[in-house]
Amino acid sequence: PEPIYKAMASTYHYRLPYPLPLTAAPPASASRCRFPMASTAPLGVTVSTSESVGQNDLLIVGPGVLGRIVAEKWRQEHPDCKIYGQTATTDHHSELTKIGIIPSLKGPRVDQKVPYVIFCAPPYRTDDYPGDLRINLNSKRNRWMGHALFAGTAHGHTNLTAFFGGVAASNWSGEGSFLFTSSTAVYDCNDNGFCGEDSPCVPIGMSPRTDVLLKAENVVLEAGGCALRLAGLYKKDQGPHVFWLSKGTVDARPDLIISMIHYEDAASLGIAIMKRRLRGRVFVGCDNQPLSRQEIMDRVNRSGKFDGKFEGFTGTDGPLGKRMDNSKTRAEIGWEPKYPSFTEFLGLSN
Repeated sequence: PEPIYKAMASTYHYRLPYPLPLTAAPPASASRCRFPMASTAPLGVTVSTSESVGQNDLLIVGPGVLGRIVAEKWRQEHPDCKIYGQTATTDHHSELTKIGIIPSLKGPRVDQKVPYVIFCAPPYRTDDYPGDLRINLNSKRNRWMGHALFAGTAHGHTNLTAFFGGVAASNWSGEGSFLFTSSTAVYDCNDNGFCGEDSPCVPIGMSPRTDVLLKAENVVLEAGGCALRLAGLYKKDQGPHVFWLSKGTVDARPDLIISMIHYEDAASLGIAIMKRRLRGRVFVGCDNQPLSRQEIMDRVNRSGKFDGKFEGFTGTDGPLGKRMDNSKTRAEIGWEPKYPSFTEFLGLSN
């Protein structure tokens, strides 16, 4: 999931982002993450019917930091493909055009669809998020049509994952692959315990933020897409360490465990999953080297790569985190991260 930085003094929120089984047949625990559908009207994005669709063409919903890395890596493997980028506004369309992404806004659904779609939109701040979001999914491959009704906000931030997830899927041809990047926040663990791909999810009704993610996942999975639940995304200039360093002292407990994954690794894992052209599966993206808040900032101070010095965490209360493990995902996809840990990313020894 992009981190929601506001109100991070006590809790670090993961992006879907940006949140069922890894096995071919869902285990009983998967039922906790599946929900009834509500009939609605169609929405979609615009892809020009005057253009032919290539077998490797890609639509990126939310071409921000993660989406642009996905685009760069995808083009390296498919230099002749067309890459579309769907955004909420036109603010960054000129930037996208310069790097070879064809930008568009959400718009009317059209008959022409693309074979590969990845959703990796970050949370957006807005005051007019509609409470009820109508989503219509139409898979050209199996002609299955499903509907869902979503509503939810978290800490004053609007979560557009459900909306854009459904809109993007309405433009998937049913060929290739559709991948929804969710968040490991959906796992029901806040005691620094271990979680894997098949661990239980937060029950619906317990959290508006996880409700939105799980319902969005459900729509995607029912349509034949896959979900990639990402741990906390980071790079040198983005992530919880940057926020905490800017504060110097943070009123939060130091022992909360955070699972992480570098943006480049999240992108490479997403692409590896899409290339497998799997259907209705859930995977996890993390580096398998979780650290506490204190351990993260100790490494930042020790690395010498950042200006300033973090002084410390002063809190003693609040929930703990989770230790994510994605060994099943790695074995299934045949993937390993470029950065095995935050520690090694900083050039330090474990």
